[in-house]
Amino acid sequence: MPAEAATDPVEVPDADLVKRCQAGDSRAFDVLVTRYRGKVYAMTYHMIQNETEAWDLAQEAFIKAWRALPQFKLDSSFYTWLYRIAHNVTYDWLRKKKMQGDGEFDDSRTEHRVAAGAEAVPRGDAAPDVALGNAELGQRIREAIAQLSPDHRQVIILREIEGLQYEDIAKTIPCSLGTVMSRLFYARKKLQELLKDTYENAV
Repeated sequence: MPAEAATDPVEVPDADLVKRCQAGDSRAFDVLVTRYRGKVYAMTYHMIQNETEAWDLAQEAFIKAWRALPQFKLDSSFYTWLYRIAHNVTYDWLRKKKMQGDGEFDDSRTEHRVAAGAEAVPRGDAAPDVALGNAELGQRIREAIAQLSPDHRQVIILREIEGLQYEDIAKTIPCSLGTVMSRLFYARKKLQELLKDTYENAV
């Protein structure tokens, strides 16, 4: 293996690797897989809460990405494009398994008029990504996220764990900015309810 291959994961931009892939360099795709397999697996696992199936879905997403790369125009970041593929693969699986959440607020039935500055989480509460670093709280939060509907679960993962901005989430899903804001508002509100005792005990 060439010496420079070892530095690829750190130094070579995604766009350059994509161009290499489109020119037929499968090793460049290996670098992209290594770079993003953890994130893709984390997303699929958070969505379905099954390790074996999550790995299978992540692998399926990368296979579909490899096949679709010749048509990728680099009009978005590679990860945003890859996430959309993983999202579609996961949602197809959820639909087949009839695992859509029951009893959740359906934001498709209301107008998305949640103010951009609306307070959804009380000040002082630990953000999910911070709390997940605490082993004691991590499992409770993962269980709470698993109880959200797939749509709400997705935006929480993208915003609070992946750290994406609202505009990037809208492009990734894809959906309108208003839909992202509405889903986040109700997802956070639901998490507040589910984790109320946890936070009260932690104070």
